[in-house]
Amino acid sequence: MSLRLFPDGAALVIGGSGGVGQAVCREFARAGTDVAVTYNKKREVADRLAQELRGMGRRASVHQLTIGDAQRVEAVVEAAAREHGRLHTIVVGAGTFAKQVLLSEMTRELWQMVMEQDVNGFFNVMQATLPRLKAWGGGSYVHLGSAGHLSWPERDGISVAPKAAIEALITGIAREEGRHKIRANTVLLGVIEAGMFLELTKQGVFDEAWVKEVHKNLALKRWGKPEEVGHAVVFLASDQALYVTGQRIAVAGGYGL
Repeated sequence: MSLRLFPDGAALVIGGSGGVGQAVCREFARAGTDVAVTYNKKREVADRLAQELRGMGRRASVHQLTIGDAQRVEAVVEAAAREHGRLHTIVVGAGTFAKQVLLSEMTRELWQMVMEQDVNGFFNVMQATLPRLKAWGGGSYVHLGSAGHLSWPERDGISVAPKAAIEALITGIAREEGRHKIRANTVLLGVIEAGMFLELTKQGVFDEAWVKEVHKNLALKRWGKPEEVGHAVVFLASDQALYVTGQRIAVAGGYGL
């Protein structure tokens, strides 16, 4: 008899159509739980992924979502809960794609746009899901953060700073909501061969000199795989981590050691 890792219901993976998000969804399905996949613009990708998850024997639903829209967040959470009976895990992996700039070069417009979309967007998710998780008897949050918390990556502040703000809220959820059997943890991502990293590589942002410099800060001299992030997310969300909250696991190859 196989070990059951999750209660009835589904994991809501916000940003599930992204490169890392897809791998997270697949790992949840492999671990034996249903998945609610959200996408922003990549409907075809999300539909293909959902079909793949169904082929693995899991129920999968697809929902269009921009987390900066509070009303849309509420509607999607309600729809996903209705589809699956309940949600046991909320994975927040959506983030604004922004160019790499020094803090001194960052415009007020860029800063405000990303903070509004990502940080206030996370607040929208928290507001829509916390009361429901309490009513369902508990659950977990897993935030996909940045290994930039461990060692500041020059020109990546517009990615690291919003994730740090969200990380503070994750810590707050862990401290305040544990009494309701709600846990909250973070996976800190290093350079992962998916999503934003691949797109910026195509744009020529990361040249050979950049690769050599980053490798100096890695204990493991390679980039991470998206499924390796998925493994960490599923562990933190599962019943194997029922006494783990307010923690960070860096899937970053020893970055910054």
